[in-house]
Amino acid sequence: MSTWEYLLSALALMLVFEGIMPFLSPRTLRQYMRQIIEMDDRTLRFVGLAAMVAGVAILYLMRP
Repeated sequence: MSTWEYLLSALALMLVFEGIMPFLSPRTLRQYMRQIIEMDDRTLRFVGLAAMVAGVAILYLMRP
């Protein structure tokens, strides 16, 4: 598989995961969005950083 194929596969998988919540429970998604809007910038940045670090750690652990 080429690099572009891996990148497009990762993008497609991300879109599938992103679509699960609005499809299964739109009401719950709206509630989560309201909570996110009320978060202060520092907390939201920390959550984003934690997600990125977790993603990099998973990628690191999965490499051959």
